[in-house]
Amino acid sequence: MDQSKWNAEFAGRFFRHEREMKWLYAELYHNDQRAWDYFVDMLFSAYQARSEELKEMDRLRDGDPEWYRQRSLMGYQLYVKSFAGTIRGVEKKLDYLSGLGVTYLHLMPLLESPEGRSDGGYAVSDYRKVQEELGTMEDLEHLAGECRERGMSLCLDFVMNHTSEDHEWARRARDGDRAYQSRYFFYDGWDIPNAYEQTMPQVFPTTAPGNFTWCPEAGKVVMTTFYSYQWDLNYANPVVFNDMTDNMLFLCNRGIDIIRLDAVPYIWKALGTNCRNLKQVYSLVRIMRMACEIVCPAVLLLGEVVMDPVWVTPYFGTQDRPGCHMLYNVTTMCTLWHTVATTDVRLLRHQMSRVFSLPRQNTFLNYIRCHDDIGWGLDYGFLSCFNWQEVPHKRYLNDYFTGKWPGSLSRGELYNDDPRLGDARLCGTAASLCGVTGAKEAGDEAAVEGALTLDRMLHAFIFGLSGLPVIYYGDEIAAENDDSYHDDPAKKADSRYLHRGDMDWEKAKLHKKARSIEGKMFSAIRRMQEIRNEYDVFSPDAVLDLYETRSDRVFGMTRAYGDRTLVALYNFGRENETVVLKNAGKYLDLSTDREKELKKVRLLPGDYIWLLTREDWLEAPAPRSDASTDAVKP
Repeated sequence: MDQSKWNAEFAGRFFRHEREMKWLYAELYHNDQRAWDYFVDMLFSAYQARSEELKEMDRLRDGDPEWYRQRSLMGYQLYVKSFAGTIRGVEKKLDYLSGLGVTYLHLMPLLESPEGRSDGGYAVSDYRKVQEELGTMEDLEHLAGECRERGMSLCLDFVMNHTSEDHEWARRARDGDRAYQSRYFFYDGWDIPNAYEQTMPQVFPTTAPGNFTWCPEAGKVVMTTFYSYQWDLNYANPVVFNDMTDNMLFLCNRGIDIIRLDAVPYIWKALGTNCRNLKQVYSLVRIMRMACEIVCPAVLLLGEVVMDPVWVTPYFGTQDRPGCHMLYNVTTMCTLWHTVATTDVRLLRHQMSRVFSLPRQNTFLNYIRCHDDIGWGLDYGFLSCFNWQEVPHKRYLNDYFTGKWPGSLSRGELYNDDPRLGDARLCGTAASLCGVTGAKEAGDEAAVEGALTLDRMLHAFIFGLSGLPVIYYGDEIAAENDDSYHDDPAKKADSRYLHRGDMDWEKAKLHKKARSIEGKMFSAIRRMQEIRNEYDVFSPDAVLDLYETRSDRVFGMTRAYGDRTLVALYNFGRENETVVLKNAGKYLDLSTDREKELKKVRLLPGDYIWLLTREDWLEAPAPRSDASTDAVKP
């Protein structure tokens, strides 16, 4: 480790973190000084390789470390091929995204992966090469630069738990190189793998059962937690951590602003455990956070932790020792869909009360749909209080959203159905799950409008929370399911392609027509973002709390900031609902931008209202009276 070449900027950042980082590294890797020296030299090499333009961005964001908590940020998630064909194609659509209000653009996996054995790009064979059909690494850098010019931050997945079996490391391991076999989990027989299986859950019990695969070329068993072609990396080997961190920083130096740490809870394995969320994982995340703060402080870490809330929040770390900058609000997502199916907001109130009690600096990505399936990770302990048991309740939810339940217009499909456990996950676009497709099939225009209203309300819910709202591509124009995947041999076994169809740019052109479905949805989302930008009550430092609606069909919450309070009401019921406001007085309806004297609010099915007030506008609490003035959402 030669410090003589270090400049003051790198040295200052490094010495700020050296003591803690070296202590964690030594604990993980048993005081391996050679590995540590290599790691530090790698950090400096990455810093030197960073362009001056990116270093200037580092300095700006280092001086404003909470820039990503601004309420002006709005996310958009897409597959490059499905959205625009190529990376250059995405660049040509930046005007469209800017028109929607996008300031955070998440590109789904685009690094080199074997065709037909990629799990949607999550089996990387080269971390420094883009899939040929999508473009080149130079195209990616150019797109990143164009995004910076528009004030957009670019997010990219970093698949760190495993590599493709076609990765150079895996090829060398398959050929018998013991040094490369030590980068994975290779065993001569099944004794140790079978011991792991005793405590290690299966990720895909029906489509990829078991956690190990026989490798005939090596004559050994290899750990494959996800699919047989995805070989788990052994992070107990410091060479793996050093080189994977180097790969991550290489991507940062291409202009990526946010690194999504894919499947991060799985990256440390230990016999006799469930190999999930082990304490070493938090140490690795903390070291990666410090590595970024030394080399590229403009870059954020987004943790993909799709698990029970008790396991999610620790990935934020602490105020003194932070980990991920942002995490997915997955429990809110699946709880929202539960609430749609049951029309009962009690679980949602319970879950959101826990979210509202978290430290305000904890930043979540809020979304109603993403590229993946919907798993029913609900609080069944709480639901059991109402005699809702896990297995039959999951069956009901899946029957409802696949349209099997009487009266349901939802049109989803099951994923990874496991009849033994009475469990399955759910796929489908937001619009089709809300009933747009089913209503069209029934030829019921009123039902189409009702489904669209529900779709808007769910999006309004995530815009009403603190954190970063993220739109899944096509949802802004109410895109429906793509059933064509059934006819594609490479896709038909994976129902997630139901909501991964190609963007219909002819339909997208209709977003400019106010009366079209596309125009109604697009303009509604754009207006939600405009409202967030306009009113400081949406500040990330606002105090969030529940609002009593006296109805198990209507969810109510408040956002308080300064002398202003936002009252947000969401009707998940299938009938009109009336909410008597706690305080009668003057309110500003943010949807219509009109001031109203109100005592109660009447909401149509699946609709919402955002009411803004100031302390000096309010009178005494309103009595329950049918003579009170109504505010009806059109």
